[in-house]
Amino acid sequence: MTGANIYGLKGRLISLALVALVLIITFQWTWKKKPFARTYLPAQEWFNKPSAGLLDEAPNNPMGTANLTKGLLPEAPDNPLRTAKHTQGVEKSPSSINDVETREHLDNDSTVPIDFIQAESPQTQYDQNISRKEVCSYAKGRWIADSRRPLYSGFGCKLWLSTMWACRVTQRPDFSFEGFRWQPQNCDMPEFDRFAFLRKMQDKTIAFIGDSLGRQQFQSLMCMASGGKPSPEVKNVGYEYGLIKRRGAPRPDGWAYRFPKTDTTILYYWSSTLCDLQPLNISDPLSNVAMHLDRPPDFMKRFLHQFDVLILNTGHHWNPGKLNANRWVLYVDGKPNEDEKLAQMEIAKNFTVFSVVKWLNSQLPSHPRLRAFFRTISPRHFFNGDWNTGGSCDNDVPLSHGSEVVQEGSKDLIIEGALKGTKIKMLDITAISELRDEAHISRYSTRGILNASDCLHWCLPGLPDTWNDLLVALI
Repeated sequence: MTGANIYGLKGRLISLALVALVLIITFQWTWKKKPFARTYLPAQEWFNKPSAGLLDEAPNNPMGTANLTKGLLPEAPDNPLRTAKHTQGVEKSPSSINDVETREHLDNDSTVPIDFIQAESPQTQYDQNISRKEVCSYAKGRWIADSRRPLYSGFGCKLWLSTMWACRVTQRPDFSFEGFRWQPQNCDMPEFDRFAFLRKMQDKTIAFIGDSLGRQQFQSLMCMASGGKPSPEVKNVGYEYGLIKRRGAPRPDGWAYRFPKTDTTILYYWSSTLCDLQPLNISDPLSNVAMHLDRPPDFMKRFLHQFDVLILNTGHHWNPGKLNANRWVLYVDGKPNEDEKLAQMEIAKNFTVFSVVKWLNSQLPSHPRLRAFFRTISPRHFFNGDWNTGGSCDNDVPLSHGSEVVQEGSKDLIIEGALKGTKIKMLDITAISELRDEAHISRYSTRGILNASDCLHWCLPGLPDTWNDLLVALI
């Protein structure tokens, strides 16, 4: 009897061991298929767990964990002194764009504690990154050789192209820079067709407002739209906008031309800082000029209702030399500026950009047909000095610094930050233009500046044609 009990007990123990073994095997198999137990971890422990292979954290992977927090920092669209620090995933710009100085002027209190950053789930972010690969990006892509370039002749477009920018009439021996076009990432961008463009812009007005780089883009579009051929039928309609040469002025404040078959008007208005400029004594030609940092140009306010496409730009006139030479006096709220911080040129520029963007964005609901763009800054390429200290840009080998742009975000942090949350579109040309230092006018300038190279403006035909390619595609 006792032996039977012993054997019975052994049998039950063996059965229990077999059941336990089956349970362990089942649990391990289930864990591999669906690790449900992880859902019971505390949030802090789960957040520190690796992403189970969904996101590669290697530095060369743009889908790494850094992207989990991109775009989730609080935005400050109304504060030009704080926004740049809130921009994520952007490489530092070269010294010519002055981003280093911009960052030094920012408010130190704008840093957001990491505790307040929230991230999406790894799987959601992974799915978004996969779909993002197929999104058209005009600012990312590569330069490729194209035998169909240039789009017009610098000799034939002398009706609208300034001689100082027509490199074909200079002593420059090499024009290989003309034979390239920009191929955006995942974008089907057809070759520019001037007839299709004019039909698309029928009865519409395209306005460029900005500095001399904006004037270059305006002249480029005039040459592209006319094919660079003499077109006497195109009418000068500058008088409709008060764009006439005044007595004693070296040139008019701008130009406007109309293509009669489609009634397409293309105009340019000179406003190098996008500020409203008002002489303090209108009867004195040498009077100081109030430079209202918080007011857009009066020209833009008066004629905004006539524009269908508006392209703004500014950047290179924000320096003490220009301020003094033009007798500009900084004004805010209708009176001379008394804020020492705002008197710094970089801060004043940022303040103005945000002010103009805020005003223009507020006008868009009452101008539903208007498409507004802000073009990012055009890079300078002075090496071994500046324009007045022996700086030059003698490279004549295209794409010697690379042919691709792969970064996320714009290199112009201020424009990108100002436009965030608005309906104004960014015409991002900074990074793609940085690769084209050989396309500047360089030492072949006809402006007669002794021992100086023009490493700011571009040869035409040339790089500004690509800016207009992107503009037309975005329109």
